[in-house]
Amino acid sequence: MNRLASFSTFVGKTFAVWVILFAVLGFFFPETFKQIGPWIVTLLSIIMFGMGLTLSVDDFREVLRRPFDVTIGVVGQFAIMPLLAVLLTWIIPMPPEVAAGVILVGCCPGGTSSNVMTFLSKGDVALSVACTSVTTLAAPLVTPFLVWMFASQFLPVDGWAMFLSIVKVVLVPLALGAVLQKLMPGVVKAAVPALPLVSVIGIVLIVSAVVGGSKAAIAQSGLMIFAVVVLHNGLGYLLGFFAAKAAGLSLAKRKAIAIEVGMQNSGLGAVLATAYFSPLAAVPSAIFSVWHNISGALLANWFSSRVEATRAGEELGRRS
Repeated sequence: MNRLASFSTFVGKTFAVWVILFAVLGFFFPETFKQIGPWIVTLLSIIMFGMGLTLSVDDFREVLRRPFDVTIGVVGQFAIMPLLAVLLTWIIPMPPEVAAGVILVGCCPGGTSSNVMTFLSKGDVALSVACTSVTTLAAPLVTPFLVWMFASQFLPVDGWAMFLSIVKVVLVPLALGAVLQKLMPGVVKAAVPALPLVSVIGIVLIVSAVVGGSKAAIAQSGLMIFAVVVLHNGLGYLLGFFAAKAAGLSLAKRKAIAIEVGMQNSGLGAVLATAYFSPLAAVPSAIFSVWHNISGALLANWFSSRVEATRAGEELGRRS
């Protein structure tokens, strides 16, 4: 079990490498990875079940303990990213399916990898986990509404069907994981070290399936979509950070909010785009899955060397 836990930790730390590798494999061997397509919903459900196993009462106590901080993160997530997506579809000419896909990924809740990146950045991990939990639980209502409001100009949006899908794919597995944690805490505690491995396998298979199913579209429009994703993600980090700064939050909290806003549950975006739009509409989510793990790791590395001015002064004083 210790070997499995160590391997799981290694795979979790090298997440971005595996996502890139399988995205490339999906592109060059599309017929192989397209066969995973029918299992995308199941894979995301397994990932969300794993998240449910790790949820604790303390995560929600954090919401009650500092509601202002969590509100900044949640509002930033569901305001900044959707509006940035709409702005990018106005500025950059793109097919309607791609535009709908960009907006969809912008309307998704925060991704669980943001919690890892916040930890690596020496940010406020408890705040990050609380924000991810709240946006995930709010997603069945908020995501379909935002997609309907912003993306229906490009493609028809069935908000009710999308709501039911998110409940089935996100809330039900989350709830089952949380219940199992209460009923069998010993078993769950033993299994938790292996969860990063399960999450990485799930995400890389989803990405490879979407890339394999959209090879022609990626070959034609991949660079444009990549540019849009990089802008969306980068501006999300930037505006999230400055929104938290404007709210008077500490540097550790600003790091958490920046990463939380910029990183999306792009696996959910891929599932919804494939189910309700088209394989092409799922490409922004697939590319987002690849890119935000790279950019998140780079940002976390840069953030980790940044400390509050007063704290930096104290450390300098101790050294002298």
